[in-house]
Amino acid sequence: MTEETTAAKAPASADELRAAILDRYETLSKRLQQIARYVLDEPNEMALETLAVISERCGVQPSAIVRFAKTFGFPGASQMQRLFRDGLLSGHAALGYGERVRHFNEAVARKPEGGAQVLAEFVEGNTLALQNLGQTVSEADMAKAVSLIDKAEAVYVAGFRRSFPVASYLAYSLQQVNKRTLFIDGVAGLTKQQVQTIGPKDLLIAVSYHPYAEETVQAVEMAVQRGANVLSISDSLVSPIAKPAELVLHVRESEVRTFRSLAASICLAQALVIGFAFEASKEKGKGRKAV
Repeated sequence: MTEETTAAKAPASADELRAAILDRYETLSKRLQQIARYVLDEPNEMALETLAVISERCGVQPSAIVRFAKTFGFPGASQMQRLFRDGLLSGHAALGYGERVRHFNEAVARKPEGGAQVLAEFVEGNTLALQNLGQTVSEADMAKAVSLIDKAEAVYVAGFRRSFPVASYLAYSLQQVNKRTLFIDGVAGLTKQQVQTIGPKDLLIAVSYHPYAEETVQAVEMAVQRGANVLSISDSLVSPIAKPAELVLHVRESEVRTFRSLAASICLAQALVIGFAFEASKEKGKGRKAV
């Protein structure tokens, strides 16, 4: 029985639908996985756009979106969209982030190039990404991430290529606040050897964005095999480093003139380190009182 014919009870909320998609993602056909990724990464657009627009952006026929909805127990696509629309209204989330980004990119394409103009473009693009960060990473996500760091005996940090600055900043900053931290830099091709000492009481923080670095994916797989927790920072909930993770912090960076930024990722990294530092200082305070 394929996913197209599987009967299922329709989720009652957007959160339930996201959980169901993550649970069944690997069983979906490649085309339905395209739709699943869009549903997970663009919930506002799912709520607000027409089926024709969504199908164009997913690169599939409208009938495939209807089939996707039925796979998860909905009579049709409109009933699935209503979950996200209700979530937007009840959560007072910022509307149309994806549409704002598209309008911004269209405006950039029409403007002449120049040093001052390029700076203004990057400032505006990164402002959009930072504003969206508060929508994709919740207070509960941050609390769980800080807890994972706090409880780990040692924190391993991996991030290659474009993600390398974020990973190196995390490793440096965690060391500065006295957390035992090992930076997996892969020098001399020693990524595997640097990860192989990780254990069940440790945490791997993995950072990677599309196209996902093979070294980071391998580090995540090794950490999971050795029983360690994984905290992933990635651009999709179904990326290769997200699926095996205990927690995924979803970051959507800006892209200006084909150059992708890291402003939101660095902001998130700073918040994680400071959040951990506050938590550690509270625990020290409790320890002194107990004495």
